[in-house]
Amino acid sequence: MAPAGLSLGASVLCLLAWARLATADRVYIHPFHLLVYSKSSCDQLEKPSAASPPDPSFTPVPIQAKSSAVDELALREQLVRATQKLEAEDRLRAVNVGMLLNFMGFHMYKMLSETRSAASGAVLSPVALFGTLTSFYLGALDPTASRLQAFLGVPGEDQGCTSRLDGHKVLSALQTIQGLLVAQGGAVSRARLLLSTVVGLFTAPGLHLKQPFVQGLSAITPVTLSRSLDLSTDPDLAAEKINRFMQAVTGWEMGRPLTGVSPDSTLLFNAYVHFQGKMKGFSLLPGLQEFWVDNTTSVSVPMLSGVGTFHYWSDTQNNLSVTRVPLSANACLLLIQPHHAPDLRQVEALTFQHTFLTWMKNLSPRAIRLTVPQLTLKGSYDLQDLLAQTKLPTLLGAEANLGKISDVNLRVGKVLNSVLFELQADEGEQPTESAPQPAGPEVLEVTLNSPFLLAVLERDSAALHFLGRVSNPLSAA
Repeated sequence: MAPAGLSLGASVLCLLAWARLATADRVYIHPFHLLVYSKSSCDQLEKPSAASPPDPSFTPVPIQAKSSAVDELALREQLVRATQKLEAEDRLRAVNVGMLLNFMGFHMYKMLSETRSAASGAVLSPVALFGTLTSFYLGALDPTASRLQAFLGVPGEDQGCTSRLDGHKVLSALQTIQGLLVAQGGAVSRARLLLSTVVGLFTAPGLHLKQPFVQGLSAITPVTLSRSLDLSTDPDLAAEKINRFMQAVTGWEMGRPLTGVSPDSTLLFNAYVHFQGKMKGFSLLPGLQEFWVDNTTSVSVPMLSGVGTFHYWSDTQNNLSVTRVPLSANACLLLIQPHHAPDLRQVEALTFQHTFLTWMKNLSPRAIRLTVPQLTLKGSYDLQDLLAQTKLPTLLGAEANLGKISDVNLRVGKVLNSVLFELQADEGEQPTESAPQPAGPEVLEVTLNSPFLLAVLERDSAALHFLGRVSNPLSAA
């Protein structure tokens, strides 16, 4: 796999070349013109404004303040309603952002997986990752804003206004991508997918946050919880209070809870994602089944099984197989299994890179009996650690200019992304893709009872919502 940033940069160069060819002898169009400021927006922004009032700000309430519990069904319905109003430009913008977040997701997953042993799992949400960085871009001023824009994969060109990324457009596109994942029509009671994102902004007491920044986050996360607490006197106690607060509000038990808060931090940004998918036509097998963690060690886990027509490909050259399982009208689960369990690391390095989605053309319908663990994956990672691995340890460091978040000089501590990923049975319908049943009575047996990889793909935007490695279904990532 190419070093972090190399494939992303190469892709941007390809898009620039395409744009120049496509617009030869015509007015230049920025390759990401749907994501940058329009000329009319720039004219409005650049109008001289005498006595422009400062942005309104507020002080977050103490963490002890009472908070309502998160209503996940209401969040899902809000996403679904948003997709019902989409126009063609909204969908194109989602495709643009889907491409960018996929590239970033592959690179950051590589950084994450390298910090974990092969015996441990890993789960990452490229959408949450991209949304977190875009949120900081929304609150940044130059030079931090320009550096974040470059890292997000959008070239700044001549640094003119019409080359500057519009963070609100990107967050709106991320909302579209989330909505397309869960939208499937039918009654709410038949909803098979839940996707909920909650952001916690934890500040030192007395610190003011700017309202436009917090309000701007509503596209990616309707639930933004701003709370204050003492981060300096007892950092471990502060982390414990944050963990208790978030679990009380969401009801989610996340893996690797927040620890080790730096005592000089004044702002923590924590994004929490809960995904629950139900596999239609699958049922829970009676009793527990063996899952082989390695050649000599097994654990007993609940397994799901179903028979249907799935898209499948066995790659004998690279010693892996891919099975695509529909989760909704737009979403599918991709299961990647090495032919030999010890080859998981090599298959992982080969799979999660920018050519991954081109593999989908190799899939063909096949009658399959598929058996897979019932999953509850929990994973957390500090984005600051991943940035350090990509040689950008100061991107959100002490020198970062985040003047659109607060007027004071912020010291950003941990930037946590936590994922709770659940996969369950839904026995209501038969699992079938929109493909003809292959001829012949033979049903292929595919059993994932040893370490494997997974991804969740939203097909309209081609956005990858989750990338993961399942080494032991019983352990947190």
